[in-house]
Amino acid sequence: LVAVAARMGVDVVATNNVHYATPARRPLATALAAVRARRSLDEVDGWLPASASAHLRSGAEQAARFARYPGVVERAAELGRQCAFDLGLVAPNLPDYPVPPGHNEMTWLRELTRQGVERRYPPPDNAKALAQIDHELGVIEALGFPGYFLIVWDIVEFCRRNDIYCQGRGSAANSAVCYALGITNADAVGLGLLFERFLSPERDGPPDIDVDIENGRREEAIQYVYERYGRENAAQVANVITYRPKSAVRDMGKALGHPPGALDAWSRQIEGWTLSEASPDDPAPRSGHVSAGYSSQKRDQFADGTVPAPVVALARQVEGFPRHLGIHSGGMVICDRPVVEVCPVEWGRMADRSVLQWDKDDCAVVGLVKIDLLGLGMLTALHLGVDLIRRHHGITVDLATIPQEPEVYDMLCQADSVGVFQVESRAQMATLPRLKPRTFYDLVVEVALIRPGPIQGGSVHPYIRRRNGTEAVTYLHPLLERSLKKTLGVPLFQEQLMQMAIDVAGFSPSEADQLRQAMGSKRSHARMEALRERLFTGMAANGIVGDVAVQIYEKLAAFADFGFPESHSVSFAYLVYASSWMKLHYPAAFCAALLNAQPMGFYSPNTLVADARRHGVTVLGPDVNHSEAKAVLVGDSELRLGLEYVRNVGDDLAARIAAGRPYASMDDLVQRTGAPLPAVEALATAGAFAGFDLERRGALWGAGAVTQSGPDRLPGVVCGSDAPTLPGMSEAEVVAADLWATGVSPDHHPVQFARPRLEALGAVTVAGLDAVAHGERVLVGGIVTHRQRPATSRGTVFVNLEDETGMLNVICSAGVWARHRRVARSAAALLVRGRLERSDGAAGQAGGATNLVAEGLQALSLSVTAARSRDFR
Repeated sequence: LVAVAARMGVDVVATNNVHYATPARRPLATALAAVRARRSLDEVDGWLPASASAHLRSGAEQAARFARYPGVVERAAELGRQCAFDLGLVAPNLPDYPVPPGHNEMTWLRELTRQGVERRYPPPDNAKALAQIDHELGVIEALGFPGYFLIVWDIVEFCRRNDIYCQGRGSAANSAVCYALGITNADAVGLGLLFERFLSPERDGPPDIDVDIENGRREEAIQYVYERYGRENAAQVANVITYRPKSAVRDMGKALGHPPGALDAWSRQIEGWTLSEASPDDPAPRSGHVSAGYSSQKRDQFADGTVPAPVVALARQVEGFPRHLGIHSGGMVICDRPVVEVCPVEWGRMADRSVLQWDKDDCAVVGLVKIDLLGLGMLTALHLGVDLIRRHHGITVDLATIPQEPEVYDMLCQADSVGVFQVESRAQMATLPRLKPRTFYDLVVEVALIRPGPIQGGSVHPYIRRRNGTEAVTYLHPLLERSLKKTLGVPLFQEQLMQMAIDVAGFSPSEADQLRQAMGSKRSHARMEALRERLFTGMAANGIVGDVAVQIYEKLAAFADFGFPESHSVSFAYLVYASSWMKLHYPAAFCAALLNAQPMGFYSPNTLVADARRHGVTVLGPDVNHSEAKAVLVGDSELRLGLEYVRNVGDDLAARIAAGRPYASMDDLVQRTGAPLPAVEALATAGAFAGFDLERRGALWGAGAVTQSGPDRLPGVVCGSDAPTLPGMSEAEVVAADLWATGVSPDHHPVQFARPRLEALGAVTVAGLDAVAHGERVLVGGIVTHRQRPATSRGTVFVNLEDETGMLNVICSAGVWARHRRVARSAAALLVRGRLERSDGAAGQAGGATNLVAEGLQALSLSVTAARSRDFR
């Protein structure tokens, strides 16, 4: 090569073929090569380098290796320096927004805002709002972002024109301009939200506006963006999917040649992936962390040697590495040129989707502006609910104007929130009776309170104690009262951190936002030190010195990591109230809407139906002559399941069956719709042919015959569809058939068939716990709807049990869970013995949260198989 270069008159450079950083990384690199090839190491062995020489060598090593060729290493280093460049040089812009003649982007934004002010902030009491809007427009103009606001407004307007529910959320709710434009529904002026949390002159990058769109129609909005701004000029942002314990064990085990059955068994053995401190002997720990799947807390998972040590060692090293690219949940970029000129783009698996090969952080470095169009199931459910109410009750509901009613808050105070947005989890249900929300702002607090940050920051219990008058409301300094008064002296929101700095140290709103960013999750120690000096100087000017000043700084520094955006909480609180209102006044429509919007939410369809029955709703099974494709209402308080819910039927066949009604017989349905045998058998099992005087077993008997007959078959070749005399089905068998066919039991609960056996054991129903005193030991049996181990729980697992009378939160300490781990993790139903815990401390008192602190767990066998639990990390 040197001789060839000399003849051609070109320079020579020397590098080595680098595949890993150090020789110790060779086993991992070869394992990943096998994963990429979808082969085992034995199969790819012949294609791999024989020696561990593909590591990154130091400059000194390279110089020694190529000493006989002077300058080749230096020229390689120079070439590397020349290849380096600042991605910010690409600097794409947003496309110009088309505006009416006589306007530019800024004047058109001002005009649209003026029109919005007439609706949102009518005179005469709008002077404060007008001043705030004028200030915000000045900042938007100075930063050059009018086009960004117009593009987001345009997307929201498209949704409104096409009757697609949407709302802006996140820090955009801090903007009065966004409220006036109709992008958000939070009155930033009335709620006293800080605009600088959203946008300030000193802030890097464009504003960030998230738009929630009903998930069933989000694709329409995405395609509108492509059509409006050019398919080549828009694309979706990628999401880098990283290795977690289960996938790491699977891939590394496969690379080492282990069979699929073993990989399945090992991955089932691993419980979670929450980050936790690694033990000192973990190989190659990264940043001092490793997944809890491998942490000391869970190390007993591998103690018995079930998972081979080489697999565990490689899996520990690869955890957190990129595995493959996905599509970001909602991020889209739009720019003034073909996106492919800025970064690599590929076609998505979905039709008419193009996807960047960069994630959101890469886009930010280059300056690509991202707009988040996020799918939200609750918006879909609310829209479907409003449509059902209009169709069956003749009432048009405008969710933007529904009244604030004490009865809605009464329902929430009783933790009656199954299906309600954001407050249906076991933690929210436990908090609602203690918080006792009575106003909209109470819901804002409730949404923010049960988050990892406030829990870790110790804000939950002090706030509730102060709310209930058992702890005095105090402030470190009187100047903090303005910022903390609405949360009773307990900091909850990021905006409060900013207001605290403004009040005690005289920060400008922009400086306060810089402080929030410097103290946030991506901390900058240099910026923190500079702002720390500024903070203490400002506090001293207000007479705050010594220990009080230090305590305020420490509280700010500790709080910055976990504060929740108030604007985000406000946006979600609107949906909390709207879904609660619909559940209270129209429980059948609410349940039907949730079923039709699946998959979404915290609970399975069967749990949603059981809750609806407890609220007086009669649930009817599917019927080919009465059901539509989706669940519908019958009368005032009856709900009929849709045909889509029947196994093997699917959307298209369900629509064909519904469109072809009525049918004279099962054979008539099959001939006219072309329903295949698996679908007909499932319809028979679900009782959907009952209108033809066919019992389930009889219909199932005839399913094969009717699907095999047809004009292409000779008469008499196919067996008749008339069934012989067959035994009837018991209630338990009917429930089992319903659960198999639809996942829903319209009439009964699986646990009720085990009730005689449970009573003989002395077990109490969930409803019967109202008569049990705080601290008493009880036995409760039920199906498991959830298992959840939050990152903040220190090993505690929360299990939700459901019987025919209600639901109960079971608290399993780390020790109890470890002792009963196999049963606790896998049993569909459990018998739990433990101590009853009430927040009110007494039996029979309303408004208290009830938990069962588990002391022993035992599998509960049921004659009817329950739906699989939904387990959360």
